[in-house]
Amino acid sequence: MTSRNQQQAGRNQQHAGPVDAAGRLIVALDLPSVGEARALVAKLAGAVSFYKVGLQLQMAPGVEGFIRELIDGGNQVFLDYKYFDIGETVEKAVRRAAEFGVTFLTVHGQAEIMRAAARGKAGSALKVLCVTLLTSLDAADVKELFGTEIAVKDFVLARARKSFESGCDGVIASPAEAAAIRAAIRGGDFLIVTPGVRRASDSTQDHKRSGTPAAALGDGADYLVVGRPIVQSADPAAEARAFVKEMQAALDARG
Repeated sequence: MTSRNQQQAGRNQQHAGPVDAAGRLIVALDLPSVGEARALVAKLAGAVSFYKVGLQLQMAPGVEGFIRELIDGGNQVFLDYKYFDIGETVEKAVRRAAEFGVTFLTVHGQAEIMRAAARGKAGSALKVLCVTLLTSLDAADVKELFGTEIAVKDFVLARARKSFESGCDGVIASPAEAAAIRAAIRGGDFLIVTPGVRRASDSTQDHKRSGTPAAALGDGADYLVVGRPIVQSADPAAEARAFVKEMQAALDARG
């Protein structure tokens, strides 16, 4: 078990020098068709280079070619399919994503699934992220789903620790849990990727555990995932740059 200072030193080494906030913003392409997603990417060119492809696009005609197009165009892709299956199936699916050149990929938080995903990405640059608890859920939802009363933060921390032990590279967690995860996981390169991020002027919509870019990054998040505030904006590139500006100030303050 490393000390807190060793953990921070590891993080400083990982992010040596100024961190470019533009590379830490992931835009969620939560759109019904590849054509609409491609049009949005064109609008965001020069402002964003990291995109999340999730369940809404998963079955859209041409999505595999679109993912290849993004990667070949110098972008990074976060494949948010939340794999949940027997270990052998997950291992093979993750291996294929790694071969394809995907940067991030999500799996559910069961130990067998996470260990299988770690085997599948072995030797590649792919980062496997465990989904801890969707940002649209709260303590009442946890009780309904799992039949137990447990604080959301404790549930998320348990998932985070298990993901670290299972060989995953990080977690998906809300801004509300970022600081606790960063303090608990003694691994300098363990990633926290945070959805549910909204600027102070934005509606939280269906996110029950949201936060601002400054709060999330200040508490230790590494990447922020933003969808509707950018996707539904009249000027997506301007909105993305506004997020990046806030993020850069927070990253600079964090050092």
